[in-house]
Amino acid sequence: MPHLELLQPYLLALIQGLTEFLPISSSAHLIIPSEIFGWPDQGLGFDIAVHVGSLLAVVIYFRSDLQQIIEKTFTSFVRRQFYPETHLAIQICIATLPIVAIGFLFKPLVETNLRTIEVIAWATIFFGILMGIADRYSKIRSNPSDNIPGYFGSMIVGLAQVMALIPGTSRSGITITAALFLGMNYQHATRFAFLISIPVIAGAGLLGFYDAIKIALKVDWFNLALSALISGLSAYLCIEFFIRLISWTGLLPYVYYRLTLGLVILMFL
Repeated sequence: MPHLELLQPYLLALIQGLTEFLPISSSAHLIIPSEIFGWPDQGLGFDIAVHVGSLLAVVIYFRSDLQQIIEKTFTSFVRRQFYPETHLAIQICIATLPIVAIGFLFKPLVETNLRTIEVIAWATIFFGILMGIADRYSKIRSNPSDNIPGYFGSMIVGLAQVMALIPGTSRSGITITAALFLGMNYQHATRFAFLISIPVIAGAGLLGFYDAIKIALKVDWFNLALSALISGLSAYLCIEFFIRLISWTGLLPYVYYRLTLGLVILMFL
């Protein structure tokens, strides 16, 4: 199917954008069609492009929050007075530290040994069940909080984010799950999960850019720009959709989807 091959990078960019911020694992949904159709890896340039698209989407969506965080944090240092946004900035930094440290050490192991259909299937099912338990816990909890419970809670969410290195886990899924277990409500758990994704996605993009410079990567700017645009637009729409519906739907639809997907993969391995 030559026409499908021509559209392959754009279809993968669309999949990346649609799944990056939903709790269903973008890495799993990128690996599965490649395994089914035998699509070759799109290369480092493509990875950088779709990361840039996803990053721009989340930054634009949360631009007001980020502006407040930056302004208030800077003011805190000048006036020596802490604001809630300053604490949030510190919490984001704390939640980012584990994946920076552990991810750097174990990234080669993950890329060589864990990017398999079997791992994706079992991770999709296991973390889907965990998400379902967190969803149930949040619904029976009487007074869910608007805030992450302190710096220790931020570290717990950050440690949970490390599990997203396993394909099939979902970064947003595991961090929202951890935040719900810590007593946050749906809206604020999702907001915190998306905010802590910004430095992680930015870091992944920068590492990819550094690797591209080292190997003097030749770039097809038009295709990469189009892939970034497709990824970014679809990611923005998904963020909008997910945040608007999360308080109403909870995580249960995504739990059912993950369990179904994992079982289907296992059946047809």
